Amino acid sequence: MVFKRLKSLFATSPNNPKALSGVATRDTIFAPDTPFCAIGDIHGRLDLLKPLYERLRSTYGTDTPVVFLGDLVDRGPNTAGVLSYVQGLTEGDADHNITIMGNHEQMMLEFIDDPAGNGTRWLRFGGQETLQSFGIAADTTPDDAEDLVDLADEFEQAMPEGMISWMRNLPALWSTGNMYCVHAGMNPEVEPTAQKPRTLINGHPDFLTKARSDRATVVHGHTVMEDAAIWDGRVSLDTGAYYTDKLTAAYIEPGNCTFID
Repeated sequence: MVFKRLKSLFATSPNNPKALSGVATRDTIFAPDTPFCAIGDIHGRLDLLKPLYERLRSTYGTDTPVVFLGDLVDRGPNTAGVLSYVQGLTEGDADHNITIMGNHEQMMLEFIDDPAGNGTRWLRFGGQETLQSFGIAADTTPDDAEDLVDLADEFEQAMPEGMISWMRNLPALWSTGNMYCVHAGMNPEVEPTAQKPRTLINGHPDFLTKARSDRATVVHGHTVMEDAAIWDGRVSLDTGAYYTDKLTAAYIEPGNCTFID
């Protein structure tokens, strides 16, 4: 499938990245052992997530695995609601609701662990909205290390019991057959099962420019696309939900991929 290049619709900034378009130069192989659904970056948009998830369940049934590709948190208005909703789903039926670690979940945990060292970066990339969703005033970014430590303590106390532990244990990879679900990408020169977790969570400089030479297909978010795309062994599902109002999922079965938004 060839995807027409379109002019980017959005300006580039930490919270409003430039959207890309995927252009295919070779076939993408869909050979999962079991059909499954995957949902792109949610970023605090519970209002988009709930109806999409309910639509997937009503269409494909309760026994179809649904993989959340990470970046549940930050930027959007209701991270607290998204985390509670998805945690409830995964803990209620872990075999059919799988959540992948995204770089924003990782940044949030790094803020909790080292607020003085990591707080400013996280707050700049959507952390303020997350704190506000938990009822914590964060209209400005504190400059003082002690203020950042206090903010992290308040945040940790505001989170429901067990939520931080659940987030710390999120996997970086879920797979079935030749399909590999990750948040950001892979090193195209390395076998899928030998990838470093930081590559799966944060991406690799060659992931979007060099196709893999094996039969693996990578289902991912992280990179905002003008439209969901199938290209060169990739299924790209981040359609910038927090600022486009468009959250995208895919249903993948042997020989086929269907987009749902």
